[in-house]
Amino acid sequence: MQKGLGRKQAGLSLIAAALVIALDQLSKSWVRGNLTPGESLPEAGFLRLTYVTNPGFVFGLPANQTFLPIFTTLVILLIIPLFFYYISVHYRSHITSLCTICLGLILGGAIGNLIDRLRFGYVTDFIDIRLWGNFHWPAFNFADASIVIGTFALAYALFRSGLFRKVYDHNRKSKN
Repeated sequence: MQKGLGRKQAGLSLIAAALVIALDQLSKSWVRGNLTPGESLPEAGFLRLTYVTNPGFVFGLPANQTFLPIFTTLVILLIIPLFFYYISVHYRSHITSLCTICLGLILGGAIGNLIDRLRFGYVTDFIDIRLWGNFHWPAFNFADASIVIGTFALAYALFRSGLFRKVYDHNRKSKN
């Protein structure tokens, strides 16, 4: 029995992560080089590029903390591949290409934001969506979007593969 992810799956995951990191870092670099903090392009509209520095973690909380977000990200960067290795060893037939791409999206996003935290002490956010009136979602970046999309798509892919049902049935049988 082959253990863990195959080379092709691992390569697919690494390619996805590298693309996310490149897009994330290039876009943040452009924003830092062309906008001043707080500046928006365009000044009005549904979708804006607004240069925001985020010294916190999720939605800027807790503010001005660098150790906690860096430590948490490093732990996540260790846990996700270990989790994926575990399920690929025990439930290999449930791991699809979508799952490996999702892993790459999550890892690439985490690494993209980690690079900012280590270089600047904050994360550069710039995608600013205004829904109605003055209500808007907090600004985010491509790394954040990759983490969210990767997480939801991974949950969907694992659910569709039947993995959740198989684990549930296994746990139910072992309790009886």
